[in-house]
Amino acid sequence: MASHPSALEVRGLTKRFDRPAVDALDLIVRSGEFYALLGPNGAGKTTTLRMVAGLLQPDAGSIAIAGIDALRDPVAAKQVTAWVSDEPMIYDKLTPLEYLEFVAGLWGVDPVLAERSARALLVSLGLEANMHERCEGFSKGMRQKVALAGALIHDPRLIILDEPLTGLDAVSARHVKGLLGERVRAGCTVIMTTHILEVAERMADRIGVITSGRLVAEGTLAELRQQNGRNDTSLEDVFIALVHSEAAAA
Repeated sequence: MASHPSALEVRGLTKRFDRPAVDALDLIVRSGEFYALLGPNGAGKTTTLRMVAGLLQPDAGSIAIAGIDALRDPVAAKQVTAWVSDEPMIYDKLTPLEYLEFVAGLWGVDPVLAERSARALLVSLGLEANMHERCEGFSKGMRQKVALAGALIHDPRLIILDEPLTGLDAVSARHVKGLLGERVRAGCTVIMTTHILEVAERMADRIGVITSGRLVAEGTLAELRQQNGRNDTSLEDVFIALVHSEAAAA
C-alpha cells in the first residue's frame, strides 16, 4: 500500500449545534506520529474526532485519511481507521477472544491470522488470564482494553482515541501506552485527546491545542514553550497559559 505524507488532513472542518462546535478547523497529522489534541471541556475535540471517524457528518469542510476522501468514500476510510471512545462498547456475553474474532470477521480478516493477532493483543494488554471469561463481569478499565484490542484487530493505519486512559489503573494504563507506542514505532499514526497532560507530554510527538473549535497552537512541547516564552515549564503550565490567553482575547 502506498504511503502518504499525511495520515490525516482536515480542511475547513465545521460543525454547529446551538453554536459552532468546530469552526473551520484546519489540521494535519503526519504519518507515523503520535499527535495529542488538547483543549478544555467543550472545545470541540470529541466532535472533531467523531467527524474524522465517520460517526458525525460535518456541516462543511474536507477530511482525507491516508489520501482517501473520507466524505466521498467513507467505507475505504474506515478500513484504515480505528476509533476508540471513552465509553467502551463491547458484547457482554462474549469472551475477549470471541469478541476480537467476531470483529475480525466483520473486517474480513483471515481467521487464522485473526486468532493469532487477537491473542497477541490480549497478552500485550495484560488480559491473557481473562481471554476466555465473559466480558459481562469486567471493570470499565478491562472493557476499555478489550475495546482497544477490537479496534486494532484489522491493523489500522490511523488510530483515533478519545480519552483512552479513562478508568484505567496505573498498570492497565502502562499496558495501553506500551501498545500504542509499539504501533507508532511500526508506522501507525495515533491522534488522541486526553485530559492527562503528563501522558501527552511524555508520549506525543506533536501537540495541538483547540479552543472554541479552532486550533490555537501546535507543535512539539519545546515549540509550544518557545511560542509562549515559557522554556522551562510543564505542558500543563503552557496549556493553561494558552487557554487563558485565548479566553481573554475572545
